[in-house]
Amino acid sequence: MAAKNRSFNVAVVGATGIAGQQFLAALEGHPWFKLKRVAASQRSAGKPYGEAVRDAASGASRWYGEKACPADYLNLNVEQAEHLKIDDIDIVFTALESDAAKEVEPLYAKKCPVISTASAFRYEEDVPIFLPGINPGHAALIETQRKNRGFKGFITPGPNCTTVGLAITLKPLFDAFGVQSVIMTSLQAISGAGRNPGVLGMDILDNVIPYIPKEEEKIEKETGKILGKVAGGKIEHAKIPVSCNCTRVNVHDGHLETVNVGLGKKASLDEVKAVWAKSYEELRASKLPSAPAEMIHYTEDPFRPQPRLDRDRGDGMTTTVGRLRQDHVLPNGVKYVLLSHNTKMGAAKGAILTAEYLIEKGVIG
Repeated sequence: MAAKNRSFNVAVVGATGIAGQQFLAALEGHPWFKLKRVAASQRSAGKPYGEAVRDAASGASRWYGEKACPADYLNLNVEQAEHLKIDDIDIVFTALESDAAKEVEPLYAKKCPVISTASAFRYEEDVPIFLPGINPGHAALIETQRKNRGFKGFITPGPNCTTVGLAITLKPLFDAFGVQSVIMTSLQAISGAGRNPGVLGMDILDNVIPYIPKEEEKIEKETGKILGKVAGGKIEHAKIPVSCNCTRVNVHDGHLETVNVGLGKKASLDEVKAVWAKSYEELRASKLPSAPAEMIHYTEDPFRPQPRLDRDRGDGMTTTVGRLRQDHVLPNGVKYVLLSHNTKMGAAKGAILTAEYLIEKGVIG
């Protein structure tokens, strides 16, 4: 039986948090993946999932999804993350804070693939940051990781959610024209911060927060790694200087980014649009369950993209681009605006697409 026709048992770790809940919502009805186990901290361990996402004192629900928690998951027993049973699990999805991920992800990777939303291992030399359709060659690093760490499985984190839309739009330009420099300013949705300080109601209403700790450094580092190539058992980063300013704005979902790119050679706006239109043909042809019909959608409307109107295109998996213009400051410069759904393509559903992609490529099977 072909790997892509198999049923895979999966576990979600960090299942009671906002990112973990996004995994459960995205896994409901998935044709390949069956959610077999959920895990969280000791505080939730031993409880049915429905009880673990309810405040014990007030009875208030702590399920934050747009739709109700899938009924099939409410009675799943929440296991403690450090003691998760994975003998019957094919893939572990993790939605943990970085410190916790650093501790438990290697425990799971000893036996099976781990696909993570955490940054804990993103910058390790033997760890690929996969983005479907962009860097399949980075799968060669998995064998190096297994040898280095004694894993039967492997760890692969997804990119920072703000890196996702940027890398998706840059990859076709990088391949067609080369990229000499990138300047990006983000206007990031509050959902990207979870329920952390700095985005409380009185902070974000009628306001813009001009600083997101460590965000700019992550994007500048990750973009070169994602667009790089494997050589000598590690990734040679693409030599693209990336300069970022990251801000938090009063939008629920959807990261908007203004991007200025200095191309390696001059290209007309029509040539840039044509490259985007033809991009990711292999991924689109694969018809993976979570893959959108378009990875990049270009709009000619000068007032788009907008978070409220465009974030759910392709069920949140399509990056919408607009306002393409010549940049007259950067050599061979173009500039544009993009919108990427930070909690779908930029988080859990993007991680699920990565798992599908690695199954299609024979890396998981």
